[in-house]
Amino acid sequence: MWAELKKGAAVAVWFMFLTLPIMVVKVNPIEQTVVWRWANLVWLGAAVFVLTVVGRYCSRHRTELSAFWPDAHPLLAHPQLKRFLLIVLALLATLFPLFFSSYQINIMTTALMYAVLGLGLNIVVGLAGLLDLGYVAFYAVGAYSYALLNYHFGLGFWAALPIGGLLAAIFGVLLGFPVLRLRGDYLAIVTLGFGEIIRLILENWNDFSFGPSGIAGIPRPGLFGLTLSVDDAIMYIYYLVLLLGLITIFVVNRLRDSRIGRAWIALREDEIACQAMGIDKTKTKLTAFALGASWAGMVGVLFAAKTTFVNPASFTFLESAIILSIVVLGGMGSTVGVVIGALVFILLPEYLRAFADYRMLLFGAIMVGVMVFRPQGIIGNPRRRSYPLPMAAADQEVGHE
Repeated sequence: MWAELKKGAAVAVWFMFLTLPIMVVKVNPIEQTVVWRWANLVWLGAAVFVLTVVGRYCSRHRTELSAFWPDAHPLLAHPQLKRFLLIVLALLATLFPLFFSSYQINIMTTALMYAVLGLGLNIVVGLAGLLDLGYVAFYAVGAYSYALLNYHFGLGFWAALPIGGLLAAIFGVLLGFPVLRLRGDYLAIVTLGFGEIIRLILENWNDFSFGPSGIAGIPRPGLFGLTLSVDDAIMYIYYLVLLLGLITIFVVNRLRDSRIGRAWIALREDEIACQAMGIDKTKTKLTAFALGASWAGMVGVLFAAKTTFVNPASFTFLESAIILSIVVLGGMGSTVGVVIGALVFILLPEYLRAFADYRMLLFGAIMVGVMVFRPQGIIGNPRRRSYPLPMAAADQEVGHE
């Protein structure tokens, strides 16, 4: 215990030293005065000391404490309880717009869009084990597909939605072919370059994409020809994104338990063994890239319809990093974990606005804490285990043969 206290004090002093200019010094350029806020530094040091001591204690007794937060609690495995929780969550999500303001609905819509993006990237990274740092490129393809098709040909939202998904899937296949032999860091570098190439093309090809100015006046989704107010349109888009999210969860779960899903998992675990088992590595990788990209393309169409404006600044590498962080935070390969990770990652900074200048500092500290105590993600995805048959059952199986 004494060693943990010494380590906590050292970390607290070092952290106070690093954050001293931010937490203590406040310059007022109008009045030309400097305010010294030493109390903030003391509170920060105390908080870091307590968190460090508690963290080291929990790390030292991780085996005993893991029983309080297992990866798969037995109660959640009960089908009736699981069905009841799903019904409650679906009801809450359906009634959410009726009790909250347009601002809250807008934020929740954004969180659900990132949840769908995370589920799409989870196919590539979490299931197939292919590190994709250029995922935002498919997002941009979907958004610009709707914007350009509407501008040049007058296509509406419902016609552009499948086209955006299909074009993104085609780009996913085009990206997949050159990187079939790459793994790990090399694959990450190539996909990062692909994402930057798409963004630079959109930014510099003025005749095609209107350059940095972007495309404005993109129409929102229609509802049987009715004219919707701004608040009604926000609510309508929320339900569209919620519906797309539910469809995505259903499809991803079915894919994970299917033949191709097991091939993705085998590819993630050991590519050489996967190939030795007779699995077509080329087809498996291209399918993962195409399906993951298609969801990003459809969300891109929804993004263009939601904002009614797109430009290349909305599709930087930071977006890919955020989506990848959502997958890692929630738990790679876990559908529920990715959804929770998206809600935490998008909603938490908004609800920390009460802390003004320190909200991103608190947000970063919370993310670091989660990664320290839950390196496998908020909801880890435990490996499937095959248990041996009892002796009597085994004998019976042999007898049948």
